[in-house]
Amino acid sequence: MPPAPTSENHDSIPWYVWCSVAAVTFAMVGVHWDISWHRSIGRDTFWTPAHIAIHLCGVLAGISCGYLVLSTTFSPRSLLRECSVWVWGFRGPLGAFIAAWGGIAMLTSAPFDNWWHDAYGLDVKILSPPHMVLALGIFAVHAGALILILGQMNRASGALRARLQKMFLYVGGMILVLLTVLQMEITARIFMHTAHFYYLVALVAPAVLAGVARASGFRWAATTVAGIYFAFVFLMGRILPLFPAEPKLGPVYHQLTQFTPPEFPLLLIVPALALDLVWRWTEGWGTARQALVSGTVFLGVFAAVQWPFGSFLASPAARNWFFGAKYFGYYIAQGSLMARFGFVAAEKGAAFWQQTALALITAICTSWLGLSWGNWMQRIRR
Repeated sequence: MPPAPTSENHDSIPWYVWCSVAAVTFAMVGVHWDISWHRSIGRDTFWTPAHIAIHLCGVLAGISCGYLVLSTTFSPRSLLRECSVWVWGFRGPLGAFIAAWGGIAMLTSAPFDNWWHDAYGLDVKILSPPHMVLALGIFAVHAGALILILGQMNRASGALRARLQKMFLYVGGMILVLLTVLQMEITARIFMHTAHFYYLVALVAPAVLAGVARASGFRWAATTVAGIYFAFVFLMGRILPLFPAEPKLGPVYHQLTQFTPPEFPLLLIVPALALDLVWRWTEGWGTARQALVSGTVFLGVFAAVQWPFGSFLASPAARNWFFGAKYFGYYIAQGSLMARFGFVAAEKGAAFWQQTALALITAICTSWLGLSWGNWMQRIRR
């Protein structure tokens, strides 16, 4: 690949970058709103505000990035022609191709999802087949936005680079939000006293924190990304209950008068801060050695804070609007572990240590994957 220009000739953020950030935001607001809608009201018309917000992400990404690819391909005066890639005869920034595909996948999933609900009714699980198509599309939009911003950032300097770096970290935080919401059903509070819970979190969080931190070059990148995740989920959890809602499907075990918010966010900001400090002390180390230390630190610190915090969330002190432990979906039976503020029993004996070892190995591997991904992203200019 021939070298690309090293700096931009302007000091403003392009409109299509703003569109990609807006698309990412619409998707995550819509997804949390839609899950709350299902937990509070049940299956409703496809044309709910939450569904519209989600698919507005696909529309924004598809139109803006599609236009960007077409204008770069057919306009000889395009400033991006010299810093773009060829794909199937078309030319454009790498991130634009990825985001445009994601937008198309999202819009394709819409009629599939509507048919699925008409045929089978309310989803039993978040990860239904049409939702997986939608999730892949949303992830592609997020990844495309991240790389689109990164290409601009790596070609920029000064104040423009600093502004793009903030947008890059924001989208990184939204990727963490997306991946954790996909795990929402299997990382709920009732699972926090099992080693398997920490294995599931280790599958996604270290890779995002390490990759975005390494690519951004910002000293406190992991803490910032985890902080964005925390702030977003926390705010959604405080805003949604302000609006009225009542169940339209049965059986109703909890009579609701307001939207049910997501659970309190995971305390990922604590191990993220530890990782930022570790990476400062191990700056000259190789990727493998850094990954070994990073994965161990992440898992140890996260378990040390999340396990006792899970106990707190089950206590009467957390049953208020701030921590949100008092909120349940209408379908939560009175005798369930969630309603009784109980926990799935931790693994016993050898099974516990096997799951712990698996969680540690996973954290190390995903840390290595994230650091390697970040090293690759540092070279992106297109």
